[in-house]
Amino acid sequence: MAYELDPTQSLDAEVRRIAIDLLDDAVEQIDGADDDPHEAVHEVRKDCKKLRGLLRLIRPAVPRLYKRENAAFRDAAASLSVLRDAEAAIETYDALIDYFRSNIEPESLAPLRQRLEDHKEQVAAGAQALDEQLALARTALVAGRERVPQWELPSERGDDAGWSLIGPGLRKTYKRGRRGMQEAYSEPSVAAFHEWRKRAKYLRYQLRLVRRGWPGVLKATHKEVKGLGDLLGDDHDLAVLEQIIAEAEALSPTDDLEQILLALAAQRREQLRNAAYWLGLRLYADKPKHLDRRMQCYWQAARGLTAA
Repeated sequence: MAYELDPTQSLDAEVRRIAIDLLDDAVEQIDGADDDPHEAVHEVRKDCKKLRGLLRLIRPAVPRLYKRENAAFRDAAASLSVLRDAEAAIETYDALIDYFRSNIEPESLAPLRQRLEDHKEQVAAGAQALDEQLALARTALVAGRERVPQWELPSERGDDAGWSLIGPGLRKTYKRGRRGMQEAYSEPSVAAFHEWRKRAKYLRYQLRLVRRGWPGVLKATHKEVKGLGDLLGDDHDLAVLEQIIAEAEALSPTDDLEQILLALAAQRREQLRNAAYWLGLRLYADKPKHLDRRMQCYWQAARGLTAA
C-alpha cells in the first residue's frame, strides 16, 4: 500500500486508489483484531488520519465532498478513542520516567503508575465493549469505501499536471501550520500547541503524498516534519497526563508523588517546545505562495512538463 501519489498517473485515479487502499487496510485490521484489539484500534485510527490528510489535500477543489467524508472518517476514528487518553497517560509516564531515570529513583514513583493503571480500568469499565466499537467502526468504513468510486473529482488541467487539484490544499495546510506556530509561541497554551501539532501532522501526510515530485528532497523534508510532529505529540501527551492527574478520581495534583511528576512533565515540555521552535522556524521559512510555486515546479518536472 503506497501512500504516495504518482505524478505520471491520473490524479483522479490516484486519489481513489489511496483512499480505497486505506479503507481496505482499516477493515482488514478490524477483521484480524482478535489477536491484538488495541493494536487494531491504533492502526485503524492511523488509517483514518491518513485518509483525512488526503481529503484535506483536495479540499479546496471539492469542499462538499471533503466536508461529508472528513466528518464520516473523523467520527469513525473518534468512536475508537475512548480508552486512548488513559492508555497514552501510562505510556507517557513510562517515557518521562525513563528520560529522567538518572535524576530520580523510578521505584519511588511506582505507586503513581499503579494509580494510572487503576484509572485506565475505571475508564474501560464505563466504556462500550471494544469489540462493539470495532464493529460499529467497520460498518462506517465499509460504507465509506463504497462511496469512493462515486466521488466527483474535477478533471486535470493539461497545463499544470493536476496541481490545481492538490496544490491549493497543500498550500492551505502549510499556511495554517505556519500561523499555528506563530500563535503557539505568542500566546502559549495547551490548545494552541495542540492545534499546531494537528497542522504539522497533516503537512507530514501531504508531503508524503506528493514526495514523488522530487523524492530525494521531499523525503528528507517529510522526515523533518515527522520529527516536528513527534516533538509536539510528546508535548501533547504530557498535557493529557497532567489533565488526568488533575481530574481522575484515583489521582490528585496535591499529592507528593503527583507533584514530583508534574514538575518533571513541566521541565520536559519546556525542552520539547524549545526544540520544536527551532525546527519549526526552518520548516516554515517559506511564504505559502513561494512553497506552492516550488512544489508545483517539482510536480510538473516529475510529470515531464515545463512550468508555465
